This record gives sequence, C-alpha cells and structure tokens, in this order.
Amino acid sequence: MNDSVKVLKNIIDNVEKVIVGKRYAIELAVIALICKGHVLIEDVPGVGKTSLVSSLAKSLNSSFKRIQFTPDVLPSDITGYSVYNQKTSDFEYRPGTIMSHIILADEINRTSPKTQSSLLEVMEECQVTVDGITYKVPQPFMVLATQNPVEYLGTYPLPEAQIDRFFMKISIGYPTNSEESHILSKFQFSSPLDDLQPVAQSEDILALQEEVKNIHVDQTLNNYIVDIVSQTRKHPDVALGSSPRGSLSLFRASQAWAFYNDRNYVLPDDIKKMVIPVLSHRLILKQEAKLKKISPEEILRAIVGRINVPVVSQHEKK
Repeated sequence: MNDSVKVLKNIIDNVEKVIVGKRYAIELAVIALICKGHVLIEDVPGVGKTSLVSSLAKSLNSSFKRIQFTPDVLPSDITGYSVYNQKTSDFEYRPGTIMSHIILADEINRTSPKTQSSLLEVMEECQVTVDGITYKVPQPFMVLATQNPVEYLGTYPLPEAQIDRFFMKISIGYPTNSEESHILSKFQFSSPLDDLQPVAQSEDILALQEEVKNIHVDQTLNNYIVDIVSQTRKHPDVALGSSPRGSLSLFRASQAWAFYNDRNYVLPDDIKKMVIPVLSHRLILKQEAKLKKISPEEILRAIVGRINVPVVSQHEKK
C-alpha cells in the first residue's frame, strides 16, 4: 500500500471512530473530497449526517464552518457583502460563511430557492462574486449538504441546476441493532467527536487531488461510462437524464475508487460501484414513474445490467 492510500485510509478510520458501522458512506465522502466534489447527504433526522461532516473536517485539520439553512437566511450571509468604511472612504469586503475549507450546509432544503442558488457559483468555480469583484475560496474546498427527504414539512426542492453540481449523493441509513448498541456504549460519557484528532493536513488533500488524476482509464471504459449516461437520457421513465457533468463525475469517481484500492488503472467494477452514488440524484423521473414508486437506483441498476461490460486486457492496464 502506498503512502497516499494510507492517508485516505487513516482519514476514513478516524471518522469511523465517530460514525459507527457506516464505512461505505465515509469512503464515498472521502472519494468526493479527492475529486474536488461536493456531497449531498439525504436521510432522516438523527442518523449522523452532521456528525459525519464534523468528524471529516476535524480529521483534516482544516477550517470548518456550518451554515444552518432556515427560511430567513440571505444570500449575503453565505457569500459575504461589502460595507462602506468611512476612514478609507472605500467599500470593504466582509467574508461570508462560505470562506472556509469544509462547509456544512445543514438542512439545505429548508431555505428559499434564492438562497440555495447563492451556492451555484462557488460550488462550480470555487469563487464568489460580490458587487462585481471575485473572491476565491480557500483550497481544498468542499460543500457537504444535508437534507431531509422532501416529504418532510417546511422543505423546498433543490433546483435541478444545483442538484447537478453535487458530485454524489449518499445515504447513511439506520444502524443495525448491534451497531446501535455499540453507539450507546461509545457515547455513554462523552462524544468521540470531542477528542478526535487530525490525521491529515490540507496539503495532503491537495496532493491527493492531483495524484488521482493520473489513474489510467482505458478508452473502452470511457465509452462504457458514456453508454451508461446516455441510456439515462433515453429511458422511458426518465424525464431528464444525466448531464455531461455526470459523465465526468463518474469518470473521476472511478479513478478515485481505483486509487483508493491501490491500483493505477480503472476496472469496469470501479465504474459500476460508483454509478448509483454519482448518477442517482441527477435523474428526474416522470410523474408516472413516481406514482409506480420506481426509484432512480432501480433504473440505474437495470441500465448497468443490460450494457455489455467491456473487457480490458492486461496490456491495456498501466
């Protein structure tokens, strides 16, 4: 195992001290981080969404800010604003909460679409524009947004343009009985999050983000990714399929999963593993499909099941 993979596993092991029994969800969050992606965590209240983000930020020794989204949050609270300084006779920029390495956008679907859209520029270009002046956010930068299922009271559905900017969507889910019993014992006297220590630095993440780009992807696998994504646009139950951004995200996620598994080349299984986390939130289903209770995950499994898996010969692996 090379040193870079050890860094990843150390981060995941560290977060797992707080989040019991949800290693795959933690792995996906870290995969998104090294791909410069953002994560949407959708689940019922109380399963550890906020704790996952907080423990990840602590593990990285990076700056961390939490935005609690409510109906009265304004875009300027997030991006920052300009104020007039009487001493200098000039306007000064007051940074918003977005100016941090790790951002927890808590309950993002409880605020208005206008405020939600204030995140569009920063999630795509890692910068905010206030009064015509552009300000870069610190690197590495990642938004982890939590949301309750849309059936809950007081929620606004996220705009399609914003959903597409999330690299992947993950779900934590309820723990098993044994895991929940372990949680009770672990949290009896104090939260493990209070004593969590950093195991990596921001510089380590920036290095990993560059290193993962060098993972080899064969041309046949490029075509395989495009075939999967294009099928989401033709499916009879899908009103809006995945965008080309989805194809690129699946490509990057497959590279990162191969890297995490200590390989310098991508296999078809890496792509299949990443299809649902990367693409499921990008599919907008037709109303008839929703009435039949068909899920995006079911559609993606069916698509992957009927596309021929390419064979990558040994000499094509780098």
